[in-house]
Amino acid sequence: MTQEDDKKDTRFKPGQSGNPSGRKQGSRSKVCVALDALAEGEATEIVRSMIDKAKEGDSQAGRTILERVWPPRKGARLQFSLPDVKSAEELPDAIAGINRQVAEGDLSPDEGALIVGLLDAQRKAIETSDLSQRVAALEQRMATK
Repeated sequence: MTQEDDKKDTRFKPGQSGNPSGRKQGSRSKVCVALDALAEGEATEIVRSMIDKAKEGDSQAGRTILERVWPPRKGARLQFSLPDVKSAEELPDAIAGINRQVAEGDLSPDEGALIVGLLDAQRKAIETSDLSQRVAALEQRMATK
């Protein structure tokens, strides 16, 4: 590569748009703006029509309405027994209890892993709190000397 290649003028400078008079960044396209305007005037009638169809037994219309009003849950609720865990010393027993529930078939392995992950986050919070208290005590001792 020669020095001449290094100084070659590029078509667009860094930060310069290829079409400076084009649509501003973040603005919506003309098609989207037109669709929004069209739907805005008709939205009430469209929703009313969907509700009427759902009442007549159109399951797709009913599903569409319910998904908008009451979206499906992202995760299932779990029921499991777990003792209160307030110190790091209590964590092994809590994890053993979860493992027991997985072994007995009360929880799936995935659910058990998820709960153990939550217990690990709790362990980190306990350790952080303990370290914070120990540092504060050390700083107080150093200040009194």
